Amino acid sequence: MSAAEEVVAEGHQAVEAVPKRAMTLGTGTSLVVLAALLIAPVFVKNFIIFQMTMLLIYGLAVLALNILTGGSGQFSLGQSAFYAVGAYTTAVLMEHFNVNYALTLPIAGVVCFGFGFLFGQPALRLSGVYLALATFALATAMPQLLKLNFLEHWTGGVQGLVVTKPDAPFGLPMSQDMWLYYFTLVVVIAIYIFSVNLLRSRSGRAFMAIRDNEIAASAMGVDVALYKTLAFGVSAAITGVAGSLGAIAVQFVAPDSYTITLAISLFLGMVVGGVGWLPGSIVGAAFIIFVPNIAEGISKGLSGAVFGVLLFAVIYLVPHGARQVAIMGQQLAGRLRKN
Repeated sequence: MSAAEEVVAEGHQAVEAVPKRAMTLGTGTSLVVLAALLIAPVFVKNFIIFQMTMLLIYGLAVLALNILTGGSGQFSLGQSAFYAVGAYTTAVLMEHFNVNYALTLPIAGVVCFGFGFLFGQPALRLSGVYLALATFALATAMPQLLKLNFLEHWTGGVQGLVVTKPDAPFGLPMSQDMWLYYFTLVVVIAIYIFSVNLLRSRSGRAFMAIRDNEIAASAMGVDVALYKTLAFGVSAAITGVAGSLGAIAVQFVAPDSYTITLAISLFLGMVVGGVGWLPGSIVGAAFIIFVPNIAEGISKGLSGAVFGVLLFAVIYLVPHGARQVAIMGQQLAGRLRKN
């Protein structure tokens, strides 16, 4: 076999590196999870509903990062910047132009897609830790950019903007929190289905080929530059929609809410949930939302240290994240059925 043929063969293997079924849960499990998400708000208080809404929103942001890193192999520590752009797009449209909150979501997605696609252009020359540093710089700069004087009329400067939480439409007998939860759930399910289909499509296979071997992907005719920037754009768009939903749920946006800490938390959620496993995004989101509270409950003075110990334990016990736990559960269930 010639060298060129070996490269093409290697590239073909790279495209098939991730089985299609490995990216999702089984049909039965998905239906059970969906039923639980639909029924749970009926039996809990509004504060718990708010936490569940934030769980879905952060899960969506982690999903976006999973597409970029797990799908195309590009590391990003700048997702908080795209999250902030989406949040401020919604806040400005709602408070200054009286745009319906539902209409602000696609607008925020388009704005963030353009932002991410343009940022991906200069980032093409970077990879690995160098790309991570570039995105880190973006996340660090974004809060300061939002405080600039010439933007203060729109963004509210340091004080931020207050966002009005929408009421349930058509006179539906439910609270604002419950309506926003179900609205968020519909958006998250729609984007999740889109993401699964994207990674199973020709473009998704191109993403994974680039992730596994850029040279092989290029030899197969994949436009590496186009697909790497496209991955950035799609990831930024989904993150922007998450930021938009977050602004509506929290009812407030301010520059200091979107610091590098948020970007690192989203990256941590992706690792804990399992890189490249889309259902793990919600598990990673649960970790970054609830584990800090658990750590503070154990020791208020040493909550950071307790959180670090818990994180170390999770990474040591399940280095491949929630995906590894799911695989172990499937193996155990298979053995029990055989017995």
